[in-house]
Parts: sequence; C-alpha cells; structure tokens
Amino acid sequence: MPPRIAVVVYPGTNCEHDVVRAMERLGASADLVWHGTSSLAGYDAAVLPGGFAHGDYLRPGALARFSPVTAAVAELAAAGGPVVGICNGFQVLTEAGLLPGALQKNRGLRFICETVDVEVSSGDSVLTAGIAPGTRLRIPINHFEGNYTCDHETLAGLRAEDRVIARYVDDVNGSTDRIAGICNPGRNVVGLMPHPERASDPLLGSEDGNALLGAFLGAATRVSGGSSPAGGPAR
Repeated sequence: MPPRIAVVVYPGTNCEHDVVRAMERLGASADLVWHGTSSLAGYDAAVLPGGFAHGDYLRPGALARFSPVTAAVAELAAAGGPVVGICNGFQVLTEAGLLPGALQKNRGLRFICETVDVEVSSGDSVLTAGIAPGTRLRIPINHFEGNYTCDHETLAGLRAEDRVIARYVDDVNGSTDRIAGICNPGRNVVGLMPHPERASDPLLGSEDGNALLGAFLGAATRVSGGSSPAGGPAR
C-alpha cells in the first residue's frame, strides 16, 4: 500500500493541489484535509502547503495555529510521523511551536518569486534523508515573509545539532545564516521556504524537488510499512 499523505488546507492555502499532484506522481496517496479536521488517524504523514493561511492576518500562520487540524498535526509529529511545512506551512509550524524561530519580512521589504539555488546542509531529516550534504538543488521561492530569524542561542543549537537542513547558496532574502529549512530535534518535522512541488516535473523547468519529496515519501513509507513509492527509495 502506498503511504497516505494528509495535505492540510487552511482558508487561504493555495498550493495544495500542486502538492497533491507532486505526491501522486511519486506514487503516494494524497488527500486534501480541511483545517477544521481534528484527527489525522489513518494518515502516515502530513504536508502544510504554501499560501496565505487565514489571509495572513496578524502574522502569517498566527491564526492557523488555532485550527483543530494543527493540533492533529502536532499529535502526528509527537508520534514520529513525518511532517513538512512548505513556505506558509513553515510559518505555521513556527507559530505553532513545532519549530523554533520565526519568519519575518524579506530584506528590502520585497516580494520574491524566482528560482534559486539551495544547498542541502544535512542529510539527517525526513526531507533530506539519503541526499548528500552539499548537494545543490534549483527550487522556486515565492514569499514576502520568508526571512528566517532566531536568537543567538537558538541558532547555536540548530548548528550544533545539525538541524539546518538547507541553506540558500546566495543571500536571497536576509535569512539568518542563509537558512532555507530546519528540522525539529526528532528530525521528523521540517520547515522549508522553497517550493519543491514546483520543481517536480520537467514541464516546470526542474525536477530537483523530487529528491526532497522522494525522501519524505520514503519516511512516510517506513511509517506505513508499505513498499517504497517511485522516486522515494526506502532508506
């Protein structure tokens, strides 16, 4: 059986169908799950996709943290289930306390929509397992508040524990330490600002995102106990 992926939809989410298509292309079963859902029973992993959850009122992700599904995501994560938040999903994970730090407005107060070079910093997470550190991927970004920030103690901890999983090759938005993605201490919850689902098909100009999505599905497959989906070898 292929792994079952819950793709969370908050009011204002707009990348959910992109994620579902990318997941299904790699052999997973992916369902849209509305933010009012209070249980993710039966799902092996969850993706919080990009968009503008609750219109980004107050702060991006600030209201989404109170949705019933966010508590269900936290329960899945606590049980060891793979969780990834992409762009706005990353913001939600920080607001919900599942990841440290915060996302603020880009340097220069600019909205950025372009394809950038991202370097894998750690191969020890559900999103980067099996990918050699130093591997460079071409992946689109699309954000106004993607500038990752944290205090010195948090940054020191992320570095010491090898929890920065990806960095921008160039300083594209002012993020601390050029951070593009981080993981939790359990390494099963990951936040990533770039959009791997938008680099998952030759028609999109790059398939580099499949390396990340394949690793994620490999982790979900291990949870489900099923066989490895295409593009996501069990490791």
